[in-house]
Amino acid sequence: MLRHAVEDASTGSDSDYSNSWISWFLSSKGNEYFCEVEEDYILDRFNLTGLNTEVEHYVQALDLITDNLDDEYLEELRGSLDIQARLLYGLIHARWIVTARGLQKMLEKYKKADFGRCPRVLCLSQPLLPVGLTDVPYEKSVKLYCGRCEDLYSPKSSRHGSIDGAYFGTSFPHLLFLVYPSLIPPKSGPSDLGRPPAANSAEEAAARRRVRQREELADGSGEGLGEGISTAAVALRADRYRPRIFGFQVNEIAKLQRWQEAVRDRQVARLEALENPP
Repeated sequence: MLRHAVEDASTGSDSDYSNSWISWFLSSKGNEYFCEVEEDYILDRFNLTGLNTEVEHYVQALDLITDNLDDEYLEELRGSLDIQARLLYGLIHARWIVTARGLQKMLEKYKKADFGRCPRVLCLSQPLLPVGLTDVPYEKSVKLYCGRCEDLYSPKSSRHGSIDGAYFGTSFPHLLFLVYPSLIPPKSGPSDLGRPPAANSAEEAAARRRVRQREELADGSGEGLGEGISTAAVALRADRYRPRIFGFQVNEIAKLQRWQEAVRDRQVARLEALENPP
């Protein structure tokens, strides 16, 4: 499904490539989550180690990204080559945003809340960060991570929802907070990046209410729904997202999650005792 969403994307016209392929890609609708990868990084072949096995027509796709592809060859393989160029740029992007320069560029987008804000009321409109659930392309779409409630959300826009999560990787948001610990949001109270401008607060509140209503309808937790469903069973079925950096759990968050899960287990035991009295 994710592969089809990528392949269905518009390839653009000749005039779209008049400046550069990267500027055209970044200006295309649905690509607002991406930042510009510096050309020097792309041209350093060491940074691209292993990507030749991930992308068909790797050399031609790289030439297209760096605007070095012959025009005649571009016309001959425009559609398929553009798809491979998108894939290659996305995989390069995942490596770029965990470098010092890449983190800085994504930090600027985070401060502007370009990735959206958390829909939970108690998170006080905390800005979100994109994250992948896997580093392998064509498996999972991108999700949005809230550093306050430590939960994941799907993008509101279907265009953003079809972006491959591998283009951001599994480590990015947690590495950003590791490099910039002052940005770690508090668990309660306002933060510097919390609330949007007052003019948008009413609209954001209405949007959060709609999201909560949809969630309640989806999981049967709304009023009049979910009758006969065990609350304890629902609690046990919920999966926790575990932040990782290059495959390793973040130490402080891992300790916090162990405590949270122990509290949850005690609450589940109490619920089971209430729902199934002796």
